[in-house]
Amino acid sequence: MSNISSVIKNIQDTMRQDAGLDGDAQRISQLVWMLFLKIFDDRERNLELIDPKYSSPIPEKFRYRNWATDAEGITGDELASFIDKELFPQLRTLEVPSTDTRGYLIKNVFSDTYNYMKNGTLIRKVLNKINEINFNKLDDRHAFGDLYEKILKDLQGAGNAGEFYTPRPLTKFVVEMINPQIGEKVLDPACGTGGFLVNTLEHMRTLVKTQADEKKIHDCVHGVELKPLPHMLAITNLILHGVEDPSTVTRGDMLARPYTDYGPKDRVDVIVANPPFGGVITGGNEINFPKKYQCKDTALLFLFLFTHLLRENGRAGVVLPDGVLFGEGVASNIKEKLLEECNVHTIVRLPAGVFQPYAGVNTNLIFFTKGEPTKEVWYYQMTPPAGMKQYTKNRGITDAEFATVKEWWSNRTENANAWRVSIDEIKARNFNLDFKNPKSGEVAEELSSKELVERILEGEEGIKEILKSI
Repeated sequence: MSNISSVIKNIQDTMRQDAGLDGDAQRISQLVWMLFLKIFDDRERNLELIDPKYSSPIPEKFRYRNWATDAEGITGDELASFIDKELFPQLRTLEVPSTDTRGYLIKNVFSDTYNYMKNGTLIRKVLNKINEINFNKLDDRHAFGDLYEKILKDLQGAGNAGEFYTPRPLTKFVVEMINPQIGEKVLDPACGTGGFLVNTLEHMRTLVKTQADEKKIHDCVHGVELKPLPHMLAITNLILHGVEDPSTVTRGDMLARPYTDYGPKDRVDVIVANPPFGGVITGGNEINFPKKYQCKDTALLFLFLFTHLLRENGRAGVVLPDGVLFGEGVASNIKEKLLEECNVHTIVRLPAGVFQPYAGVNTNLIFFTKGEPTKEVWYYQMTPPAGMKQYTKNRGITDAEFATVKEWWSNRTENANAWRVSIDEIKARNFNLDFKNPKSGEVAEELSSKELVERILEGEEGIKEILKSI
């Protein structure tokens, strides 16, 4: 691990010398497309050993091994020009049949990927360091997999790119509580860097008994991601976690399609997701939903869509901000539909700062099963570790802090952190789900000025809907 860690550090130090790279998000994007091609080429070397008739979807001249692996190969302006004027145009316009999932994957990944580095000599230095990693070597792959998680975590502080990363202790907890089984179709409709999908794979692997089981779990995980950088990160993440053909993760916007177009073949057994919150739907896509449920809040529209996509007895674990819980207007309509069609059995209220530094809004984990109406909702209030008011960039949430929730989960009793609310109480409050812990002793929640502004902004959409109806 120390060797691979030093390789990546060396690469990042080299990249910082290039005038074309501006900020962490661009550096990560640059690093990942180069790693992606190296990983893809290493996998192809393995496939060639298994099947001598294997044919790459990439023309010979543009395969990574033929332009990137010679330490004394092309460099400087010649290398920069080759990448910008030949390699990228070729990969973006690959002519591949629809049945060639590998070729289609390459074309899809590079359709919106860019080479930001301008200095070909520095590019050569980076390539030479990348070539020290052998992704067919199990130790190298495992060591890099751990390091890749650190690279993804760095996105949290990389401006708007923070929206694509959900802390791994959180995704692991959600997946463990949902407990997806081999053969179940699992979907993350806004998959970001693929955290929920990777944790689903790891969870299912604990159930694998045969080679057929292993193959089956690769086909179980499905993701959709709108933006090119997280899509490429997610694809690479799945390859690093042993998925030979990650074409089940696609580029797209599930809100851009009329919800009635999603039929029986689109139904899934499990949804695990952190839909973008604070986001505003673009292109007038809200018209894809019934009038009663139309709004511009992406989190709310995804929640509506989840109720439609789940099969009978399908289950979901979703990250949602406080604004969805207390929102009025269309938010109330969507929550009413959710509570009527699904059993919202648990809401875990997360401590402040879980998504710092990207977002300071308070968040919750909502768990529900489709097929019967909600009768009561159990709430569990997590608290930050002793001595901390909230999580920070340098001290994030850990796996250990979910231990008490896990213990309580299968043997539920009311306690200092857990309480339940009947559906009648929820209806009486116009489907407001923002119930505070009655045992906390707080008469009223004290909000900082920043939190107060965030609450106002979160509720703005509801206010607009009320004014519209008036």
